[in-house]
Amino acid sequence: MNDRKIILYIATSLDGYIADGNGNISFLSLVENPPEDYGYKEFVDSIDTVIMGRKTYDKILSFGIEFPHKNKKCFVISKSKTGSNQNVDFYNGNLNELIERIRKNPGKNIYCDGGAEMVHELMKVQLIDQYIISIIPILLGNGTHLFKSGFMQQELNLNKTLSYPSGLVQLWSDRILN
Repeated sequence: MNDRKIILYIATSLDGYIADGNGNISFLSLVENPPEDYGYKEFVDSIDTVIMGRKTYDKILSFGIEFPHKNKKCFVISKSKTGSNQNVDFYNGNLNELIERIRKNPGKNIYCDGGAEMVHELMKVQLIDQYIISIIPILLGNGTHLFKSGFMQQELNLNKTLSYPSGLVQLWSDRILN
């Protein structure tokens, strides 16, 4: 058995949104408290591969910053884009086959960097092994839900909870294999 876990590390509002109704994620700044990084650097050191949806990739590019995963193998799941660039490989094939191919090789864990469509597709086939969810103390009222309906029930084992002075609460859960 391969021990390369697929880990969802993501932030959400208390009411379960990863973006507001306009696709804006500025609510994340409510908990910015440098140098606190909520374990992100340690997490990133534990992964060598990133998978994300095309909308998430486009959002990252819209920030006008250096691509944050340039030292990792990065796959962008897209129905329309193909090929690769200096930072990512675009993939439009079977998601199970991609994950199987990645896991055949030795390496570190695999980071699911969102978004909601990517999370949903991985959950439908029960491929997310660990959930690290940071809850931001805000109610957005509408937007993009982290979890869409339409996947099979999955039991989780809550391993750890962390709370920070900023109000952020982080939940660490593993999917229970049946």
